[in-house]
Amino acid sequence: MDLLEFKRLLKDEFGENLNHATPENVRHFLDNMQFNVLGPELKGRIVLEEHASTYEEIVKDFFSKVLDLPKEEALMMLWLLSFDLVFSAIELQQADKFRSLFGDFE
Repeated sequence: MDLLEFKRLLKDEFGENLNHATPENVRHFLDNMQFNVLGPELKGRIVLEEHASTYEEIVKDFFSKVLDLPKEEALMMLWLLSFDLVFSAIELQQADKFRSLFGDFE
């Protein structure tokens, strides 16, 4: 997927200025992206050769590899990661707000 197609996909999904983005539909979109865009590339048996043993090492490895990607691919990867993190934070903030109004459901 090139950058123009990526932008068109985001605008189709969330509107011109992403004004229809919510934590729920962002999560759904990202799950679909992973399944439909990355999923078809996975064929056969998956072998994990992960040498990192901590989350910090995994994150360092991810960012190191992104530096070696072509510019457009790196931009899309980092944009999607940021989009995910920001809307996850919004979801947590909203959950805290509802918890203060309705109490803990557990």
